[in-house]
Amino acid sequence: MDDSLYRQLVEGSPDAIILGDAGGRIRLWNAGAETIFGFTAAEAVGQSMDLIIPERLRGRHWSGYDRVLATGVSRYGRGELLAVPAVTKDGRTISIEFTIEILRDAAGAILGPVAIIRDVTKRFQREKELGRRLKELEARGQPHAPAAPEPTRG
Repeated sequence: MDDSLYRQLVEGSPDAIILGDAGGRIRLWNAGAETIFGFTAAEAVGQSMDLIIPERLRGRHWSGYDRVLATGVSRYGRGELLAVPAVTKDGRTISIEFTIEILRDAAGAILGPVAIIRDVTKRFQREKELGRRLKELEARGQPHAPAAPEPTRG
């Protein structure tokens, strides 16, 4: 496949595709990342990943990032999704899910992780509201769903 097709796949993706280097600097920021986070590629590339990581989660993020770089392994590259909050350019907190792929050079050395990220804020808010409603019903002692009527025998 020709390189221009790969570029089209990356740039045309509605999901954010972000590549971080070994130092935690953003090296690739596609149009999907611009849409989700609000930063242009010119604003994001070269910046620390802290750009989109809530301050309270940075320690945990960097611990996991360093572990992935040291081992070359991430459980989020095997189909498991990582669900976390993130921060947008305008300061909003959004809910994201992502997987990670470890990018390597021709010799096999780790260049950095690439994350494929989806904004799931609307779904997260719906699920949170459903959970709130369920707790409300349980607090009132109401069943989760109406019981099915007993069949009649005639």
